[in-house]
Amino acid sequence: LAYPVILTQISVTLMQLVDSAMVGRLGPSELGAVGFGGIWMWTVVSLFMGTATAIQTFVSQDHGAGRATRCGAWAWHGFYAVVPATFVGSLAIFWLSPHLVSAIGPSDALRPLATDYLQSRSLGSTGLIAGAVITAFFRGFGDTRTPLYCTILAVLFNAVLDYGLIFGKFGLPAWGVYGAGFATSASEWFQFACLLAFVSRSKVHRLFDTRPRMPSWAPARRLLRTGLPIGGQWCLEMTSFAAFSAIVVRMGDASMAATQALLVLLSLSFMQAVAISISVATLVGRYIGAGDLASATRSYWTGMKLVSGLAIGFAILFLAIPGPLIRIFTDDTQVLSLTGPLLLLAAAFQIFDAFGIVTDGGLRGAGDTLWPFVVRFLMAWCVQVPLAYGLGIVLGGGLTWAWIGSMIYVAATAAILVGRFRSGAWQAIRI
Repeated sequence: LAYPVILTQISVTLMQLVDSAMVGRLGPSELGAVGFGGIWMWTVVSLFMGTATAIQTFVSQDHGAGRATRCGAWAWHGFYAVVPATFVGSLAIFWLSPHLVSAIGPSDALRPLATDYLQSRSLGSTGLIAGAVITAFFRGFGDTRTPLYCTILAVLFNAVLDYGLIFGKFGLPAWGVYGAGFATSASEWFQFACLLAFVSRSKVHRLFDTRPRMPSWAPARRLLRTGLPIGGQWCLEMTSFAAFSAIVVRMGDASMAATQALLVLLSLSFMQAVAISISVATLVGRYIGAGDLASATRSYWTGMKLVSGLAIGFAILFLAIPGPLIRIFTDDTQVLSLTGPLLLLAAAFQIFDAFGIVTDGGLRGAGDTLWPFVVRFLMAWCVQVPLAYGLGIVLGGGLTWAWIGSMIYVAATAAILVGRFRSGAWQAIRI
């Protein structure tokens, strides 16, 4: 169940890596702008993306209970619940991004570049969330291959368009950072079109009754009751990370560029953990629907074992070849000097992060979403941001100590979430 999702996440990571590697050749300010703009873009859309993932929980529990023909309706309820709101949010991002970037106060060189990237990325956010709705539907009943096929096509489409629009190849304009964002937006709409073609197949319609529905408040309310805490958790946690990026950006363009390079490398591990988390959520939901709590518990611990092996492998990679990994993005000596110590931290950071991500999936499959939302919100704003600011700015530790503060937050949060699952409280949740 997990390996197609892992391949999907690797493909998404490759898309980010290609974007950053190409833009990094333009300069550290350009690379920093993509990182800075990307964090704030994801902060906004994460509310809708997280809410959409709840579709997987409802589909998996109905499928496990033998009610397959109810599954198609959840895709429509999810679409009505999140896609129109995403469209409104994308318009707000487009018009307000110049004011947002100016208010945060990056360097004069980075400010217009970050604005360009935010505006161009906002063009694809509605397509991204519409695709996420269909992806959650497929994953709910265990079809993890279809989203993989669509993602691979989108990655290839993005790579070609990136090269053309960043550097002015294939007769396309050389738009630089704006071109990188525009290419990603176009690929998000392309991926949605591919997913829509698959969900329209007669076999899917026959098995899961995907015929169009009119909006209905009762199921939408159930979906939002479970989904909004997930979306809120993602958004508020990302807001804290955006605040972290605002701290980093005040340290200079080189610090922001180093952080972007580190984030892309961390996503190599992060995306694999997300893949296993998605699979754990599907299995936990399916077994709860079938009334088999022992198998639901076993699926969670199997996921934890798998992610442990992957995280240790990435830790060895980060420790073994830090220099060649960073040079994928830049040859700037100042950026290289900053990222060396950070990769040592990243080796430990991504292990703790993986444990928390997989536990999120186990709790989400059970519909236990409110408690993790509260925990992550409190930890992000009461631990991560104060520690990063205190260690990095107040005490003068700089970029490395700001990241140490973030690692403490990730480790503590993972420990609390694992304790929640071990307590068994999720077994009493009803959606």
